[in-house]
Amino acid sequence: MKVSQVWQRSPKDAALMLVNGTRPHRSFQAKRPMWIMILLGLVCLSLIGAYVYPPRHYSACYFFASSMCTPFKDWLPARPSRERTDEELAASVVMRDLLTMPMPKPRNPKIAFMFLSPGSLPFEKLWEKFFAGHDGRFSIYVHASREKPVHTSPLFIGRDIHSDKVVWGKISMVDAEKRLLANALEDPDNQYFVLLSDSCVPLHNFDYVYNYLMGSNMSYIDCFLDPGPHGNGRYSNDFLPEVEESQFRKGAQWFAIKRRHALMILADSLYYTKFKLYCKPGDGRNCIADEHYLPTLFHMIDPQGIANWSVTHVDWSEGKWHPKSYRAQDVTYELLKNITSIDESFHVTSDEKVQFFIAQFYIGFNNFPIFLFFLFSHQNFISSFQRPLEFYTN
Repeated sequence: MKVSQVWQRSPKDAALMLVNGTRPHRSFQAKRPMWIMILLGLVCLSLIGAYVYPPRHYSACYFFASSMCTPFKDWLPARPSRERTDEELAASVVMRDLLTMPMPKPRNPKIAFMFLSPGSLPFEKLWEKFFAGHDGRFSIYVHASREKPVHTSPLFIGRDIHSDKVVWGKISMVDAEKRLLANALEDPDNQYFVLLSDSCVPLHNFDYVYNYLMGSNMSYIDCFLDPGPHGNGRYSNDFLPEVEESQFRKGAQWFAIKRRHALMILADSLYYTKFKLYCKPGDGRNCIADEHYLPTLFHMIDPQGIANWSVTHVDWSEGKWHPKSYRAQDVTYELLKNITSIDESFHVTSDEKVQFFIAQFYIGFNNFPIFLFFLFSHQNFISSFQRPLEFYTN
């Protein structure tokens, strides 16, 4: 039986090796900890780099993590809160008081219907039938940006406000909305403010719409996160420090808001100025002010006070710059019935990885469906549109 023996080097042997000019052999295993330390050092540097210089744009979000737009900085402790500017502090105080102050309750609360149009309103006769018999419960305001409208209904005569030119995608669209709100707020009885296009029509009768809005405790502003190139891809570092990319939101411009929120829109100058200066079409990011200003503003100052969807149905399913257009033969009783039975708000994003996003859903007044108005985005064959609409709303 053979027994293996392990030779152990004595101090004498080590001294002899040094005298002969040789050194003890260092095994490869002794070098391994050094490579591990170098690798850990590189990982730490990457983490610190992602924390100090986080990705700001849509295309960079997927470099650092497989989950959508979650940079490594989210894994690390939060940065200490920065000191607010004088303008931010002043805006915070004003918005806080507007959110908490009691609102007057008129004896006869009204809804302000605000029409944003380039000229005449093609559906005036339909709206006239909608308003008939409800005097004292509504107000009408018309902002015509291109030409003086020719009214076919006596209800609209004398309801034009001072208007200015509106350019699609620019802050002038927001200015027109604020101009309509300022005129409507002059009447203390107006408690809800509905922004409508010249292509919008009602989906229900007046009592239904009135009870729906007056029975609600929130504003209906379309608001969602679009991580794609036509959402957060439009964000710019110029919005900092007041607006961070994580706060940037998108939504259709058609809203129905409470008086308190209408006052907040007119009171805001801090965030409005940011969007006026840095959200413009054709600047490389093609930022559209009316799609981002109000959603971002209310996501920041009162996210619990809005429903995150609009009561005006707009079909963006085709993924184009403008909503789906409808032909006369498309507008049927079945189409209108389908729209008014919708109980979820689907947002179409511009991100290939996130095609649809379902908004948080709130039940309306007495569990009513969520859409009150319908934007056609097409005005040919108007007479053909009106017959099924009148039949359905009646």
